[in-house]
Amino acid sequence: MFNAPLVAVGVAVSMPILYWLQTRLPDGGLSLAFRPSSLWDGGWWPGVLTSMFVHGGWPHVAMNAILGLAFGTPVARLMPGAKGAAGFLAFYIVCGLLATAGYGLAHPASYDALVGASGAVFGLMGAALRLLGRRSGKLRSLTDKRFLTPAAAIMAVNVAVGLLGFAPGMEGARIAWEAHAFGFVAGALLIGPWAALFRARPEAFDSPPDLRDPEA
Repeated sequence: MFNAPLVAVGVAVSMPILYWLQTRLPDGGLSLAFRPSSLWDGGWWPGVLTSMFVHGGWPHVAMNAILGLAFGTPVARLMPGAKGAAGFLAFYIVCGLLATAGYGLAHPASYDALVGASGAVFGLMGAALRLLGRRSGKLRSLTDKRFLTPAAAIMAVNVAVGLLGFAPGMEGARIAWEAHAFGFVAGALLIGPWAALFRARPEAFDSPPDLRDPEA
């Protein structure tokens, strides 16, 4: 994550800034949270989006910012330039929307408030794992065990943490592990077509690092 693209740094830095602003709202930002029941009873359904920009405490913010920077960096590098930066931001938001909506579908009658960018961050994680160990920038197949093994480990930890109810800054609150899972799957599935749309076109002539003549 060192020497990270500006757009990845911007997303990470925005989280503590937005939380600082959130703490100054009269209700502490609770009105911006997402409640699954709002999808059916006409409540604050825009919370599907706005809940991504509010958090449950400074430890919660710090965890999402660090993970967002770490896993957002390889994804942002996959989509360089101004067009790529726009694509990265859109990818981040779409993963967050799908994560939150998925949680809402899993708990349709719940009135509990959901906050945080964790679903979007897990989307970056799912996408980044498909780049693990790939300096060429080519994505690993979804069936590649070098993707499936760490993905299974991450999901196992995610479910365990969710069921045990332990995470920094979330003491006493229900952890939305389902949203994390939906975000992760969304990121892993969407990064392929997304990169095809927003990554820079490869040069027609590209010499290898050892300066040999390129092969036909």
